[in-house]
Amino acid sequence: MSDLTIYLTGLGIGLSLIIAIGAQNAFVLRQGLRGSHVFPVVLTCALSDAILIVVGVTSFAKIAAWLPMVDPVMRYGGAAFLVWYGARNMRAAFTSSQALWIDGAAPREPLRPVLLTALALTWLNPHVYLDTVVLLGTISTQYAGQQFAFAAGAVSGSFLFFFALGYGAGKLRPLFAQPSAWRLLEGGIALVMWAIAVKLILSA
Repeated sequence: MSDLTIYLTGLGIGLSLIIAIGAQNAFVLRQGLRGSHVFPVVLTCALSDAILIVVGVTSFAKIAAWLPMVDPVMRYGGAAFLVWYGARNMRAAFTSSQALWIDGAAPREPLRPVLLTALALTWLNPHVYLDTVVLLGTISTQYAGQQFAFAAGAVSGSFLFFFALGYGAGKLRPLFAQPSAWRLLEGGIALVMWAIAVKLILSA
């Protein structure tokens, strides 16, 4: 197979894995709707995925053998974080009177906690490791000598998806000018976080 064909295969598989609604995607959507630190958030998520994809393609089997405690630590730590983050969103769903500021006059969130949240939702989520390190790492073994092309395609898929989600969300901003719509979004994000936390615990 040509490198281009393998690149496109990696792109397609990478997109198919990342496009499902999850904690990371919900956060990127929220920041995109707010118009708050969109570029650093989507870049952080995409670069994190790129690092994990490269690790998966180059050495996923060795990691599991060397660090058998990684799975339970990440599973329960990630579940605890998602429960806390979901509770924060649910509280906002019931108490917030906030709406999106369409004129761009909204107060800016501090960058550091936003980026720390993006990093936590990425690196404390065992599903991210399953998709990037394990699944993509396993699939890449089918392309001996051409893993670079496969990894490049999967990395491109992550960048394409996160930038499209973060900046595409802006088109929905007029809808979220109403506080009720924003509260519904916060409640929906909370339910997504809790559902993922429960799934992590039950799949142990």
